[in-house]
Amino acid sequence: MASSWSETRSRPDAALDPLTDEELDELDELAGAATPGPWFVRNLDDADAMSLVAVSTVPDTGLGERWPGFDHREIVAATLIQQPRYVDAVDERWDQNAHFIAAARGTVPRLVAEIRQLRQQLEATSTTNGQEAN
Repeated sequence: MASSWSETRSRPDAALDPLTDEELDELDELAGAATPGPWFVRNLDDADAMSLVAVSTVPDTGLGERWPGFDHREIVAATLIQQPRYVDAVDERWDQNAHFIAAARGTVPRLVAEIRQLRQQLEATSTTNGQEAN
């Protein structure tokens, strides 16, 4: 699926626009195509990926496992790999970014469903009020 999400929402004023039904559909598709959740933040370590902050399909153990002591197939995304430094954020918000990504996995589908439900309720209320006025 070729995503237009970044194209349609990249305008500076796009955050002020309500999500369209097409955008909600696209978010639903993106969530449905992604690795199933829940996702968790893990702090891992090894000689090659020192201080790896990752988003994973399994919870963090608190042990800071070193590869091969963790299964790389459980990693969905990384927000920091220090050595060699090839995954990094200029603002150094590795942990915050990882927590946001992990939370979005379960929250985005719920938000889409809630927006649709509220729109249906609003439409039903508007229809009912319109019929009462006639």
